[in-house]
Amino acid sequence: MISAEEMLSPVQRAIFNGNDNDNKNATGMVSIIRAPWRAVARFWANRGLPVKLILLTAIFVLVAEALIFLPSISSYRVTWLQERLTGAQLAALTSDAFPGGQIPSALRADLLRTAQVKAIASRSAGERRLVFPPDGDLTIDYVYYLPPEPTSFWDSLSTRFEQAKDAVTTLLSSNRTIRVIGHSGPDNNSLIEIVIPEEPLKAAMIRYGMNILWLSIILSLLTAAVVYFALSRLFVKPLTQITTNMLHFAENPEDQSRIMPDTGRRDEIGVAERELASMQRQLSNSLAQKNRLAQLGMAVSKINHDLRNMLANAQLISDRLVAIPDPTVQRFVPKLIASLDRAIQFCNSSLQFGGVSEAAPRRELMLLKPLIDEVADSQGLPREGSVMFVADVDPALLVDADHEHLFRALSNLIRNAVQAIESIDGKTDGEVRVAAHREGRKVVIDVMDNGAGVPKKARENLFKAFQASTKKGGTGLGLVIAAELVQAHGGTLTLVDSTKGADFRIELPDRPVD
Repeated sequence: MISAEEMLSPVQRAIFNGNDNDNKNATGMVSIIRAPWRAVARFWANRGLPVKLILLTAIFVLVAEALIFLPSISSYRVTWLQERLTGAQLAALTSDAFPGGQIPSALRADLLRTAQVKAIASRSAGERRLVFPPDGDLTIDYVYYLPPEPTSFWDSLSTRFEQAKDAVTTLLSSNRTIRVIGHSGPDNNSLIEIVIPEEPLKAAMIRYGMNILWLSIILSLLTAAVVYFALSRLFVKPLTQITTNMLHFAENPEDQSRIMPDTGRRDEIGVAERELASMQRQLSNSLAQKNRLAQLGMAVSKINHDLRNMLANAQLISDRLVAIPDPTVQRFVPKLIASLDRAIQFCNSSLQFGGVSEAAPRRELMLLKPLIDEVADSQGLPREGSVMFVADVDPALLVDADHEHLFRALSNLIRNAVQAIESIDGKTDGEVRVAAHREGRKVVIDVMDNGAGVPKKARENLFKAFQASTKKGGTGLGLVIAAELVQAHGGTLTLVDSTKGADFRIELPDRPVD
């Protein structure tokens, strides 16, 4: 029985058996073709927007130059041939000046060399005359006819197409001898014919093409630079600023001073800036709220434990008050009040910290000295015999801040300073000093005391909720709340190294000026 493969012809069997090899070869060819494109794709993906912009502009200019290259070089070819025809016509007119057209051989050689031709013939009134016959036999490989300037659009289009085709033929050919026929005279009724080698024409066209190439590269780079700087000013720079702001905001989303500022643009980029600022503001508020709730949740167990101990002590003392006569009651009442006060203050501070986020500061220019005096008065300073208060502030110093926020921040810092002084038993020369001065577009405020200072262990968690307190019964929220109020203004609260006591420094920048 004859198989299907045996019924095939030898050629068909070869094709049939070679399918697997062909598929493998095709796969290999596809991989070779795809490799450069993958490299280009990787290069393009790793470049930034400015580099892509300038590369695209340069490429588009080169493409535009390439589209006009063929018409330009074909026009140059026609011009070069016209110059040869003009030189030949002048040589023919020179021959007419000699009787019988007999030109001396030396002059004939000079005329042919000047016109860059091998033979010249003219045709007028139907009569063809060989003005300069060639030296020896010549083989004409091709004949070009240069028609007069066309009068209609379609004739002009057809002529340009033929000239472009002839230009390509010239560039691809080699070692040809051509005959060129063109019109001469004012009425274009006469013809002039020349025989020339095509190599000088080809060399001239190549030189012209290289000049166009270098000129195109220079123009593309100049155009790309101009377009880049123009578009960079309008689009790339604002987009880069948006990207930079996003990265800067991502470092600390809870800092509202990093929110994208409004540049006042009314185009699509301005809309993107305002929408980004809105999203950043919402994210900052949400993170601050969640951070507070998370910290409050971690502290719940500690709050409950401490609160149970405080209330248990108060309950024991209250039980003893029932059975003890009045003198004993008078002795235990202060301890009961102190325990209850600590419990109430602890709960209030915790609940206040876990509440909603602070309102945005309503900043205004105001005198700093009256605000500091108001804070000192609310804290009962000075206290004769224990704590003195000094405000080293110029009465004319102005600060750009929210009155309520700055009042609360200074109150927390001054209260901590007073408590640090009172924690030292028997100290009678305590002093809280507030100094302030302006440095350029910011105001620096120092709250200093001569108390026990900040222990090294407390410095590690100085601005962490429920971890910064160093005194018994404290919550550690005073510095956290003060730092948060200062950061809402775009400022900073830091602990300055000092040889005695503690020095907390507030730096409040003025609002940016558009």
